[in-house]
Amino acid sequence: MEGLLDLLNSPMGKQLISGVSQQTGEPENKSADVLAMAMPLLVGAMKQNAASPEGAASLMNALSSKHDGSALDNLEGFFGGGVDSSVLEDGAGILGHVFGQKQTNVENTLGAKSGMDPSTISSILKIAAPLVMAYLGKQASANKVSDQNGMDSLLGNMMGGESSQTQSILTSLLDADGDGSMIDDVAGMVMDSSKKKGGLGGLLGGLFGK
Repeated sequence: MEGLLDLLNSPMGKQLISGVSQQTGEPENKSADVLAMAMPLLVGAMKQNAASPEGAASLMNALSSKHDGSALDNLEGFFGGGVDSSVLEDGAGILGHVFGQKQTNVENTLGAKSGMDPSTISSILKIAAPLVMAYLGKQASANKVSDQNGMDSLLGNMMGGESSQTQSILTSLLDADGDGSMIDDVAGMVMDSSKKKGGLGGLLGGLFGK
């Protein structure tokens, strides 16, 4: 089972980073930093949304009907000539479902952390969201995920590989006060990671070697 770290460090991940960089005009190293922070947030939010049977069923339906992983088979075509507007619209829809009213907060937080303009962060997120869904769809198919427990396990593995401790830390960070709203908690932790040693920024720095 491959996690997000494996994906970003793979040839496919390098192609993804390069494509995002070309699309936004941002350096590859900065694009990689943003993806390293954004992708766990996306998967963590999906994990929370899939915590209910209805949410898990909705996610599995989306994977089987639209996000089967085929987009990852031709990243050159995906990015060639610029990302298609339909992809960006799909990404915007995914972000709206996953983050809801917290999306602006996510963009501002990642922008402050990375030094990028929030509008550029928004573009990166719109590109990353369909690709994260495609990766999830490919992994769900390979692992024959068919129920809520299987989806929960798959999402946990994507966030932290085989380390249950890492999964537990990430999960607690995503909703530190247990109110079901992960973004308020994460925003403070990322922005104030220098004061909070357990902050998401520090954790991802360790996970991704940044």
